[in-house]
Amino acid sequence: MAGHSKWANIKRQKARVDAKKGKIFARLSRAIIVAVRHGSADPSGNCQLRSAIDKAKAAGIPNDNIERAIAKGSGQLDVEGDRWEEIRYEGYGVGGVALLIEAMTDNRNRTAADLRAAFNKYGGNLGETGCVGWMFQQRGIVSVLEPEDEDQFLEFLLEAGADSYEFVEEDNQIIAEVSTAVTELEVVMAALKAQNFQVLDAEIRWIGETSVAIADPTQAKALLQLMDALEDLDDIQSVTANVEFADSVLAGIA
Repeated sequence: MAGHSKWANIKRQKARVDAKKGKIFARLSRAIIVAVRHGSADPSGNCQLRSAIDKAKAAGIPNDNIERAIAKGSGQLDVEGDRWEEIRYEGYGVGGVALLIEAMTDNRNRTAADLRAAFNKYGGNLGETGCVGWMFQQRGIVSVLEPEDEDQFLEFLLEAGADSYEFVEEDNQIIAEVSTAVTELEVVMAALKAQNFQVLDAEIRWIGETSVAIADPTQAKALLQLMDALEDLDDIQSVTANVEFADSVLAGIA
């Protein structure tokens, strides 16, 4: 079950703080709205919502804004001219790498135009719905601070119903990312907490079922530039790619 995610590592190493506070607030608020729509407005029974609220509070979003986002997600607050919808876009980067993009927008035409411009600039193609979606599946991911006894941790995960885990490095800490079925995310997270493992986060992610190897530095640079450009767009919530970089390329990027 154990493994190491080089892409996860390099993604965290190159992550940067967005200088525009308002943009961060908007993205995190939309994450709360999405979490409510996918579950309930009660954080105690919706771990995705709890995680989104925790991230919003850590970023300094006021409680009033958080409550407003929850109300929007549950349909209690219907503001004229504030019609947000969730859309999934799909496309290809250089080297045939598949990209799955989740957006929340109040203007489909604007979002599609922004995405198309980013793809065109960095050698990619925005595709039709369904062109790459079959290459990904949604998984529940629970992030846990590195356990002291990995054998004991593995045994417990098997009993709890988790499927796999891998170690990644984040902020000079080793994190175990536990993968489980989306329907089991809440159960596995609760079980880990009950055994006093330090749970840092729980979320639903898209995971590529197959990966495309990129060994060419020029292609790697173009792909990373494309992903950065997509993630910087106001309407984009997440970008997932089924890429695996060669060690030599990773070293150069790092």
